[in-house]
Parts: sequence; C-alpha cells; structure tokens
Amino acid sequence: MTTTLQHIRRYWNEHIHDLEMTIHPIGSVEFFDDLAGYRYDKLRYLPRIMQFDGYRGRALLEVGCGIGTDLVRFAAGGAVVTGVDLSETAVGLARANGRHHDARLRLLVGDGEELPFPDGRFDVVYAHGVLQYTADAAAMVRECHRVLRPGGEAIFMVYNRISWLNALSKVMRVPLEHEDAPVLNRYSIREFRRLLEPFKESTIVPERFPVASRLHKGWKASAFNHGFVGTFNALPRALVRRFGWHLMAFCRR
Repeated sequence: MTTTLQHIRRYWNEHIHDLEMTIHPIGSVEFFDDLAGYRYDKLRYLPRIMQFDGYRGRALLEVGCGIGTDLVRFAAGGAVVTGVDLSETAVGLARANGRHHDARLRLLVGDGEELPFPDGRFDVVYAHGVLQYTADAAAMVRECHRVLRPGGEAIFMVYNRISWLNALSKVMRVPLEHEDAPVLNRYSIREFRRLLEPFKESTIVPERFPVASRLHKGWKASAFNHGFVGTFNALPRALVRRFGWHLMAFCRR
C-alpha cells in the first residue's frame, strides 16, 4: 500500500462522516438512524434518483461503503450486497448497522484501487462520494469496470468543481467538509466524463442543490439558510442545473 493510501486509511479510521449530527453513542441504533436521517435530508435527491429498492436479486458492490447507510437500504430492497472500505473503523460500524437493521451485508476491508474480486463478479457497482478521496481515481474506475459483468451498471458521484458550493466555500471562506482529507479532488463535467472512458456508456447528472444547513452556525449559516437557499432554488433549474455540487454518473459496461 502506498504512503498516500496509508494516510487516507488513517484519516478515515479517525473521522466518521457527519458525526456532529448525533448525540447518541457511536454504534447504537439511534446513532445510525440519526446519521441516515441527516444524510437523506441533506441529499434529498438520492432516494429519488437511486431507488434503493430497484435492485432486487442483483449482486451489488458498494466501494467505499462507509458505515453502511446506503448499503442497508440496498439490502432492504432485496439486492445481494457486498461492501468494501479502506477503513477498518467504517467496516466495523457497517457490520453493527447491518445487525441493528436486520440487513444481510457482506463486508470487507479493502482498497478500491485493487478490489479483491474476480472479473465480472457483480451486476452493479456503486461508489457515492469516493473517487474524490482516493489516491488514483482512474485506477478505481478501472477496477469497478473490471468486476462488473458485461452490460453491468456502475454508479458514481464526485464533487463538481464548477458548482454553487465550491464557489460559495471560497467566497465565504468556509471550508468544505473533510477539506483536510489527504486527497480531495473536484471535477468539471468534462473531466469526469474523461475519467469514465473505460465504460461503453455514461450519463452525468448534476444534483445536490442548496438545503438549509444544520452543520454550520453563526451569521454565515443564517445568511445561507435564510437568503441564499431560497434565492438559488427560486431560479429556473434548467439554468443552474450544471452547477449542482454532486455529479452523478450512470455507466454501462
């Protein structure tokens, strides 16, 4: 494992995404439910665009599964799920999440740039918010392509460099979440499309538009919540869609 990947593993072993959004003990059912509630409030588009119950009977791999929030929902929808994450902390919590929610999860600690699976093993590969934090995103994309069966589907999300949130972060001098991570890349739509070249087909959909923040406090948060959110969302979506903070990609092998 390269030094960069070791740093990435250490960082994500020490950081749990959205931990500030719960007061309950780490690993409790209330902990997982609080973080899931916050995730699907902040990412309101995700349950709609993903349709977690639409993969029944299909072998689905989540690369960078974290604490298993999305993986539990895929499992509840009938998918045969496997999750892999570089962080031992995340995989341990994902196991607890599965137990609390009676979800059958196969979980492994592993590197998404060198997946421990044979060629053509899965029908679906899902990596939401992972490519931007890895040392070699192109290698991870190639691995996701390799473990898919012919005709299989890959779903990725990266951060949009030309987006409302990236611009606002710079103007307001408010750092992005996990801006201190060892790797944090942002992509234009063109750059993301180039990254996805191993796939026969790919469709990129900008998503993630402003919602009121529960994370930040003070006058900047007040200005954002009571001014910017409403103003931005009043604009015709067709004019601002390309500036969505998340770029979702739906790819076919």
